[in-house]
Amino acid sequence: MSDTVLSQLGFLQFEIVAGDIQKNLEQVRSGLAELAPAPGSLIVLPEMWATGFVYEQLATLADEIPELLVELEELASSFAIILAGSLPQKLTEGKNKEHSLYNTLFFSGIGKAGARGIAKQNLFSFWKEDLWFQAGKSPSPIALPGGDLLGGLVCYDLRFPEAARFQCRQGAGILVMSAEWPRARIAQWRVLLQARAIENQAFVVAANCCGDWEGMRMGGHSMIVAPDGEIITEAGDTEGACSVPFNREVQKELRERFNSVAPSPWAFEDSDKILSLETITENVTRRRKAGQKIVFTNGCFDIIHAGHVEYLQKARCQGDFLIVGLNNDASIRSIKGPARPINNEQNRARVLAALGCVDGVVLFGEDTPLHLITTIRPDVLVKGADWEEDDIVGGAEVKAGGGRVERISFASQTSTTAVIDQIRAS
Repeated sequence: MSDTVLSQLGFLQFEIVAGDIQKNLEQVRSGLAELAPAPGSLIVLPEMWATGFVYEQLATLADEIPELLVELEELASSFAIILAGSLPQKLTEGKNKEHSLYNTLFFSGIGKAGARGIAKQNLFSFWKEDLWFQAGKSPSPIALPGGDLLGGLVCYDLRFPEAARFQCRQGAGILVMSAEWPRARIAQWRVLLQARAIENQAFVVAANCCGDWEGMRMGGHSMIVAPDGEIITEAGDTEGACSVPFNREVQKELRERFNSVAPSPWAFEDSDKILSLETITENVTRRRKAGQKIVFTNGCFDIIHAGHVEYLQKARCQGDFLIVGLNNDASIRSIKGPARPINNEQNRARVLAALGCVDGVVLFGEDTPLHLITTIRPDVLVKGADWEEDDIVGGAEVKAGGGRVERISFASQTSTTAVIDQIRAS
């Protein structure tokens, strides 16, 4: 695309050949040749368009993706366009074997730096994606040379409004959706695409696949939706391609009349997270009924430091609702002596409650949180990796109830005791 300004929005819709990268790439080549997109076009491809969800083969196929991305850069350059579609991406960091991949929406043709990507944020456990992929975090829009910003969503992300909102609040004016959406839920596909466009006052360019996949009929109906929710164009349920002119003035005029994207007031009182055991148990019952996974950890958290924050963030990633059991002042004195805590329980609870990764704080007065754990019955009990699993209070009870224990290493070597010693020595 080089410095060409974005001029058209489009998609290619086709049936994915399972595990055959070259055949699928040829479908993209022939589709582009037939479509003959104008320079500056954005053309979106379906989810996992080069491989499909052939889980057992993905780790091997992912080794071919870097070379495929080089070919995509050349293809995009030959048409002076941007190509976007999701592909399996192998993680470079050390991860569990079964979570060694991202499902990444790659953008090719945006500049000399090569392809850039946004990983799928919400994994579809019904299709066992969570057994094979790692979820993406903190997506940032892709900046185009002409100044436009593209947000990225992959299939199941469509059901999570915050995934789109987070990127549009960063300035994305176009949401790119790459999907393998089944025909049985195609009515929801249409409604959700329109909803994401309306609530974010953004263009949505959505590419779905068609045909059959392991006995399931895929939905097709790729479409482009205007910021007011109008469907500009929509495919049927067979192979097809389309591109339409991109009129950014439509969005500009709509947002000048009223803007529902920019306002971002803080509508919460963090201290409301500090709850009694009775109240937090009621909340847990409601959330568990809704299908949420409850996570619990505990500690003194006397002087909050970077190690605590990293630990709590990792704990929150283990489920949907993180409860922190906080030792009250009397409990800390009985464990650590009369000189502790440095900060009283109200102040410690207030600081914890202000952390976005913490969903609830409950004080306890015993030396251990066993009563809290057996009352709350968390799905995941988190403790530092310096604890042996058999020594973790409540671990046996959580596992007996069908939950699990997760031991998390502290990335920072900072400790409250070290901070106190440094202050006293200064």
